[in-house]
Amino acid sequence: MDALRPLPGGRLIDGTLGAGGHAEAWLEATGPDGRVLGFDRDASAAAMARARLSRFGERLRVVQTSYAEMGEIAPAQGFGAVDAVLLDLGFSSLQIGDPGRGFAFRRDGPLDMRYDVRQPLTAADLVNGLSERELADLIFRYGEERHAQRIARAIVAERPIASTVKLAEIVARAMPRSRERIHPATRTFQALRIAVNDELGELERALPQALGLLAPGGRLAVISFHSLEDRIVKQFMRRESQDCVCPPRQPVCTCGHVATLRVATRRPIEADDAEIAQNPRARSAKLRVAERAPVGERLSGVQRQGGVGRETRRR
Repeated sequence: MDALRPLPGGRLIDGTLGAGGHAEAWLEATGPDGRVLGFDRDASAAAMARARLSRFGERLRVVQTSYAEMGEIAPAQGFGAVDAVLLDLGFSSLQIGDPGRGFAFRRDGPLDMRYDVRQPLTAADLVNGLSERELADLIFRYGEERHAQRIARAIVAERPIASTVKLAEIVARAMPRSRERIHPATRTFQALRIAVNDELGELERALPQALGLLAPGGRLAVISFHSLEDRIVKQFMRRESQDCVCPPRQPVCTCGHVATLRVATRRPIEADDAEIAQNPRARSAKLRVAERAPVGERLSGVQRQGGVGRETRRR
């Protein structure tokens, strides 16, 4: 909330509503007229947030769809120039706590992993349908798992696989001994979840839309939980805070790009030891924040004139 700087009457787009914790904090801080538009692909999470925050009435609007649709939906809901956009990425405690959703590997459940159960593709489809090479590529790309080939080979040898516990056991047996504190199947499950829900594609599509919906001075805050997400957010904020994004050796600017963001966190904000002790799942969280520049304000960037690259700084 400190990063988002809520003021009375402020409007927030919460792209990942979940149980509504962030939305509740915003509504309390911006009363009596502040509003939230919340997105969530998970029908059960959307229903829970509506019920939990029913005391706020029409100040909260909930849409069950991906936050990557915000650019079209938000203006129609009266959220066309907002004070803040928040994305708290990944899956929620609600989802990991329900074995029937297939996100967790410590309690048995079906290999599902869908945020929106209306979509046809499940984790079981990938585990049992991809070739060994395709499966290894997926686990390496989205899980950053260096033993992806060994894991894929072991999975293919044991197919068909229908349960989370069985998959976790297969992955653990395929892995060499390690002193890592995380479960051996963590990265494989992450890779499958990202692929099933197209999480990185959703993020890449949503960030430009979020920027377009911010009013001047509005803030974009993104909480990521692994390096793939954080890299996308970092690169987007860096690009949109520059006046020219042409290749460094190009003598004359041809991109016409104009900076629209000011990065508010040069380094991501991370949980301290006290917070991690209270909430262990915060240990990998990184918060990055950027602010929409006022119209016409010149931000730091590079101008290329007469064949010479010249750094210019806002004064």
